[in-house]
Amino acid sequence: MSESFRGELIQKVDNKARVSIPAAFRRVLQEGDPKASEKVGARIVIVYGGPGRKFAECYSYAGSEDLASKIALHPEGSRERINLTNNLITKSAIIELDLDGRLVLPPQVRQKIGVTPDDLTTGFDAVFAGTLTTFQIWKREVYDAETATLDQDGMESLDGALDILALLHRPAV
Repeated sequence: MSESFRGELIQKVDNKARVSIPAAFRRVLQEGDPKASEKVGARIVIVYGGPGRKFAECYSYAGSEDLASKIALHPEGSRERINLTNNLITKSAIIELDLDGRLVLPPQVRQKIGVTPDDLTTGFDAVFAGTLTTFQIWKREVYDAETATLDQDGMESLDGALDILALLHRPAV
């Protein structure tokens, strides 16, 4: 993929659970869907499985096919394949964006990210967080709390180094 999902962008979700996908992310989604055109919106696959995850993971259509092929490498009936399939395939939704780049967050996704009925009454902010090959949708308050913890953990992992780039030079575990 020539482009990737980057950045953290805040989007308003209205009282009907509609939200606009950030323009930069829409371009990647368009590139990753051979059926997308000026008349047909790109498809997005939103995964709402994964215990302990407080966000929904979003894939371009091509990215979701790549994920499925990795899952298919596990033997049928194996514990790994059953768990992966349940959390990443069964608990997902394929949604076509409208031509303005909007979608309605499905109820399962809203539940996953912690949206309450009160949030829908007034609307709420969602964070779209790029992770290169995917992006995550978070409820803003949850995202802010989680990233504050990650920032603190990141500082502790630097072991006295002054720059986060120092982590790139360490061997992967």
